[in-house]
Amino acid sequence: MKLSHFKFDLPKELIAESPSKNRDECKLMVLDRKAGTIKHKKFKDIINYFDDGDVFLFNDTKVFPARMYGNKEKTGAKIEVFLLRELNAESRLWDVLVDPARKIRIGNKLYFGNDDALVAEVIDNTTSRGRTLRFLFDGDYEEFRKVLNEMGETPLPKYIKREINESDTERFQTVFAKNEGAVAAPSAGMHFSRELLKKLEIKGCDLAYITLHVGLGTFRTVEVEDLTKHKTDSEQTIIPEVTCNRVNRAIDEGKRICAVGTTVMRSIESSVSTSGLLKPYDGWTNKFIFPPYDFNIANCMVTNFHTPESTLYMMASAFGGHDLVVEAYKTAIKENYKFLTYGDAMLII
Repeated sequence: MKLSHFKFDLPKELIAESPSKNRDECKLMVLDRKAGTIKHKKFKDIINYFDDGDVFLFNDTKVFPARMYGNKEKTGAKIEVFLLRELNAESRLWDVLVDPARKIRIGNKLYFGNDDALVAEVIDNTTSRGRTLRFLFDGDYEEFRKVLNEMGETPLPKYIKREINESDTERFQTVFAKNEGAVAAPSAGMHFSRELLKKLEIKGCDLAYITLHVGLGTFRTVEVEDLTKHKTDSEQTIIPEVTCNRVNRAIDEGKRICAVGTTVMRSIESSVSTSGLLKPYDGWTNKFIFPPYDFNIANCMVTNFHTPESTLYMMASAFGGHDLVVEAYKTAIKENYKFLTYGDAMLII
């Protein structure tokens, strides 16, 4: 398939600026691949599609306050620094994006905080927009991370134009977020409230977790018509043995295994045995899934509604079947479903 197969017009008013009042009360579109049907529900109705022994796979990554604002030495120009990933804890090295990029050169120093409490030096130009910074900090590592967290802010996507508020700190995060390292939230998981998770457990569903630290690779624009030539940035992922045991038991028993979000799907599809079982993994993945693709582990999936030509839309298309997913997106636009991070959800069974 080609990039042009994933074009559609997304009305700006359908891009969600804020989350729904309650996590589990957004809209839920249910796609039944076998029946070819599309149904409209509330997200909390998802419990009706699962039974005892079925497994939900969640991404327990935790978003950290990755967006910082500093000033360039001498000129005092305001510079936005977006922390992507830590390269070396001991040396305080980070991969970052800077904006405006044209003003930053190797050797420049950036100052953060009212009293210039934190200083960073640009030591490398890693990409056209990216840089590597070394933070010059004398305290211990725990103190350094505390300062970073205090100076950073919740990294809401740039398409959200409003001011960040206190509720974003909580809502731009899943309720089960545990392992810090993501610069964007695994949005499909944000619809699950603590109450809904408890109800699923009471019904006998198994809740299992992987970690994939969401980076900007997930959202990198596809700029080639031939999808086989697109390269995705690597993201760190961890699949624990206990999760593999739960999933593989469910496979043997013919249960439903639901990947909650594209990050979970990419993670589990990156570590499959020759016999089609899930293997423990601790490393990096640059898995890019687009149609046609044979999925190995999950047999159902929760995902949000994504932008045209995005890798996330392509994965949903690969899993749900291209024609059905295209029809679902047309229906979503007609029925005023909200798109993107704070938007509504889709369950593909």
